[in-house]
Amino acid sequence: MAALCESFTLCGLGPSGGVGLGGGLLALEPGPDPDHVLLTDRGRTATLFKVSDQKPLGCWSVKHGQIITCPVVCNFETHEYIAVHDDKVLRIWKNKDINLDKVFKATLSADVYRIHSLPNGGPVVLFKGGGVRTLDVLLEAPQQEIENVISDEVIKWSEAFMEGQQPVLIFATEKDGDFFVYIQKLKMNSLHKYKLEQQELSKPLSFTAYIKNKIITLLCLYSNDSVYKVLIPLQQNTGEEERILSKSLLLNLSVSGSVLKGTSFVVLDKDHIAVLGSLAASGEESKECLTIWNTKFQTLQTSKELPLGTSGQLWCYEEKFFFTHGKVLTVIMYKCETSSLAAAVGKLKDSQTPDVSSFVNWNTLGDEELVVSFESQQSLKSESRMTDASTTVLEDELRQLMSKAQMPDFQATIGCVVTALINRCKQNPKYYPRNFLLQIVQTRDLSYSLCPDLMAVALEKKDVHLLQICLERFPDIPEEITYACLKVFLSISEAYLQRIDVNLESVICYIDIEFNNKEVKTEILENGFNAELEQDIWDMKIPKETHLTADGEFCPVGPQKAALLNAVLHSAYSETFLLPHLKNLPAQQAVLFLRYLYYLYVKCSEKINTALPGIRSPTINQIMDWMCLLLDAHFTVMVMLPEAKELLSSLHKFVRAQVRFYSELNKIEGSLRELQRLHHQKDSQTYSIEVLELI
Repeated sequence: MAALCESFTLCGLGPSGGVGLGGGLLALEPGPDPDHVLLTDRGRTATLFKVSDQKPLGCWSVKHGQIITCPVVCNFETHEYIAVHDDKVLRIWKNKDINLDKVFKATLSADVYRIHSLPNGGPVVLFKGGGVRTLDVLLEAPQQEIENVISDEVIKWSEAFMEGQQPVLIFATEKDGDFFVYIQKLKMNSLHKYKLEQQELSKPLSFTAYIKNKIITLLCLYSNDSVYKVLIPLQQNTGEEERILSKSLLLNLSVSGSVLKGTSFVVLDKDHIAVLGSLAASGEESKECLTIWNTKFQTLQTSKELPLGTSGQLWCYEEKFFFTHGKVLTVIMYKCETSSLAAAVGKLKDSQTPDVSSFVNWNTLGDEELVVSFESQQSLKSESRMTDASTTVLEDELRQLMSKAQMPDFQATIGCVVTALINRCKQNPKYYPRNFLLQIVQTRDLSYSLCPDLMAVALEKKDVHLLQICLERFPDIPEEITYACLKVFLSISEAYLQRIDVNLESVICYIDIEFNNKEVKTEILENGFNAELEQDIWDMKIPKETHLTADGEFCPVGPQKAALLNAVLHSAYSETFLLPHLKNLPAQQAVLFLRYLYYLYVKCSEKINTALPGIRSPTINQIMDWMCLLLDAHFTVMVMLPEAKELLSSLHKFVRAQVRFYSELNKIEGSLRELQRLHHQKDSQTYSIEVLELI
């Protein structure tokens, strides 16, 4: 979801800063510090503004007869300002300088198109002939010859990035209706030229780009009211010939019969772009407006009409839009939230688990990764060899593959590897690389969708530790699998759990792990399992076991089983899909689970902040939600079952006491507010004498 927030005027504009094409500013660039921007008009002046205060901090002008032809930028390493006037004259100055005639001056041998300043890479100078120099190299010999790499082409747009420690410059040119893209790696001194695939009856109006995983994503706004995406990998052979870049449609700028004639746009995040243009419906007058679009769901999120007109320019820094509106420069703040269907159809995972992937990272499987196919093919060959490898060979192959974690399609490849291992487990029941699977799940951001059979095999193998890790790390587990894990955890014996490795981080702060776990068996109950299956693992009877907690209270399950149940409580689910499965839970297991939930509820209520200590401990909301779900699923059984009556009675009394307690707190809150109101009504200027008696 995206929204436009409050707006304000940063400054007025001069005669050259009017609306329409050819008006507005020459450019707006970030200043030396946050909340600072540099404005360069289409004349002689550059001004430094502090945005939040809406006031200028400095203003510099060249002499009459001179014109600033290149936007002023800040050298972030030296906090100096750099400008070019009359195409070839370079000026460098500091904040304390006032008269630009007295600052550093260098006359260059070629016309400058643009200077790009990178935070960690220094300024990069792009000449109109396509030559590129870093500022340091250029200042060593200002009159050095600059090569002309574009013949009869005109530069339309340029941008610079940092890829690791290497500056990368990209610029687009036009010649006779054809558009070309150049990519220059400065440290490697390599230049690649591409031709942009032609679009019938339309041409690009505006460009923007970003770099990720050594792939440049170039976005082009075309005159046919569409935005196209072009992917350009940085790793290319230096000797290859000019390639034609194919493009894919990213977004159509139309909604409900209205079409947006865009003039400029910016990228906000992976799912949102902002477009400035004229929105026109059939038979109606067009209106200039600022819009935010969701490229993931192809929807218009929000828009704002601009009745005074604009120059068609749009800039975006620090979650603020900058554009001309009439005769002023306007600033509008915005906010964008991550697009997700999880909030609409289910419950999101708790925010207390920072090391768990917040949602299925399908974006890492997008077009950017598919461009780099060679490395992917090599990795898949390694994966195919694993299916027939011995355990030792498998370990070596896995380590080699894990060392390639920086390749773009690594997540998809790991998913294929896990699938291959699981397929081998199905074919050979004696084969089960448990340690390898644990290592992959613990160290990689996988999801259930990437390896859907993994948890099914873990359930078959009774591998509760792997199931616990999957529940903690997979954000998209189906409710049927969550229920299956819950049933297994409740059925497995405490004696067996004490012999296996389980992550106890969620329980060590409120259950005494060192207690000797003496069992108080008050009643023997059948759990419904076949007595012939796995006698050493499964209890044929479910005892009511109690375990001493750190403060002397008793927990109905052991610490290992409590940790496993906590993993279930943290899993995402939808009530609609989980409830039918919960109704199939055996009655005695439902009672045991309810006892544990009641115990957690009491523990949470002991603290002022109603939060359990520890890492990944259940929250009060999770406990209450599961308790309500369980009672809804087994309401009749709970009422009829004799061993549940005492538990329900205790739960009812505790909830009633809680309601009374909060009711009294509400009464106290009202009294405190009344006292506060009376205190404010006192006249502070009234003269009074207070007598203090010291005893």
